[in-house]
Amino acid sequence: MNRLLLAVFPEPYRSRRGEEVLAGLSEAYPGRSRPPLRETVALVRAGVQLRFRAVVDDTARPWWLDGIHLSALFLAALALVPYLQDVWHWALHIDPGRNALAFHFSGWYPWAQGPGVRTRLLPYGLLPLICLVALLRGRAWIALPAAAAMVYAGATYASTTLFGDEGKTGLGYYGLGAPLTAHDLVLSGMLCAACAVLAVCRLGRLRRRSYRWLVPVVLAMFTAGSLHIVSLSPSFQRGLFVLEVAALVTAWMATAATGDHRWLIPVAVFAFVRAQAIAVRPSGFLQSLPDLLVVLLLVAPLPVLAITAQRRRSRALPG
Repeated sequence: MNRLLLAVFPEPYRSRRGEEVLAGLSEAYPGRSRPPLRETVALVRAGVQLRFRAVVDDTARPWWLDGIHLSALFLAALALVPYLQDVWHWALHIDPGRNALAFHFSGWYPWAQGPGVRTRLLPYGLLPLICLVALLRGRAWIALPAAAAMVYAGATYASTTLFGDEGKTGLGYYGLGAPLTAHDLVLSGMLCAACAVLAVCRLGRLRRRSYRWLVPVVLAMFTAGSLHIVSLSPSFQRGLFVLEVAALVTAWMATAATGDHRWLIPVAVFAFVRAQAIAVRPSGFLQSLPDLLVVLLLVAPLPVLAITAQRRRSRALPG
């Protein structure tokens, strides 16, 4: 358990002081496989803060470019979430039948032909998945055409069936705010613009993250595909609400630990995409929370993060 706690710390720190930390824990708590809860929380907090500071100390790229990269990753994940079940079924050649995501047709797969069943070539959710994987690996030039295809698919949803129309006119999801569907061009347009900036303005190599970051994505696909969780179900909505709030709290923790503004960029993008969805919410969808309350929840983190960064920098300045 002690070595598992050590994994929270960045690799350079583990190489330099890992054995020292393990020895200190063994000496302080002899015969125990893990320290007390309070000490465990303190170690996890210290490790996470060191990871945040390691990101800021890496000067291979400007902070604003890293912030745009984080924003693009978030937008790709946000676009993928409603189609997790769809992509999982497509990849494994599973015909969901009546368990499809409440779309117009339930068998939109080339291998699921039948009376009254129209086929499509690819699932729409494959596009944000390609974006997400490419951005994780720092390959913006691969993510850009996928994001552009998302814009095209959303703009032509009434005249093409390449990806099927149900993914763009069917159910979106709420989380913090109104439902987002593929024909909402604000999300895909901002993702495309962010990928274009990353591809053109690469002032040094983009940050390349491990494929291990895809593990939770695969688990989410497996869960959605196996349990047939639709995006309008209460469990889906509660889970998304918790995840989005957790992401905002993480951004605050990173800002408080470093005083850096890069985490303010994805939070601002998040607030803008969510707020405009409330303003143009399609008719026929249920309201998750009162609009004014959701807007306040979306906008409030922006000044909080800005003030937190300013205070952290003020404390860091020599008196």
